[in-house]
Amino acid sequence: MAGAASSDQPARGDRTGNPAGRFADEIAEVVRDEMGSVRRQLTEAARPAGAGIALLAAAGGCLILGVGAASTTVLRMLETFLPRRLAVAGLASGYLAAAAVLGRLGLQQLSAAGDNSARVADEVREAVSATAGAVVPAGSAAARQALGGGRGPEADGRNGV
Repeated sequence: MAGAASSDQPARGDRTGNPAGRFADEIAEVVRDEMGSVRRQLTEAARPAGAGIALLAAAGGCLILGVGAASTTVLRMLETFLPRRLAVAGLASGYLAAAAVLGRLGLQQLSAAGDNSARVADEVREAVSATAGAVVPAGSAAARQALGGGRGPEADGRNGV
């Protein structure tokens, strides 16, 4: 219905004989046609992109599963010559050290990019600093309790079940 009403407008402009009215009607029709064309182009471009995004998400999921499997394999290998707790602690420490180095390099790259990227880098630094300020003391207290407070749950009267 709206399409029928809009297609009548140029005809009415022609009947009035008003050049400004005809010009406005023609401009409006050109804009409507262009908007329709852009809408069609975006729809056509989004269809393959949607499938590509879904495939990339699936690839990311597989990557996470692969990294988990590789991590488990490395842990099992470490456990062949290290006590289990030491193997887990060593692997976790390695991951944390790699994350810290890669994160620092990434933040340096963002800062070097300037403008909005530098602002994002500053915000991420503040967030990481605040999180580390809360997590590190809690982790240290848990480690001290685990190491100094006994060898396991049975040391503090819990049965571990």
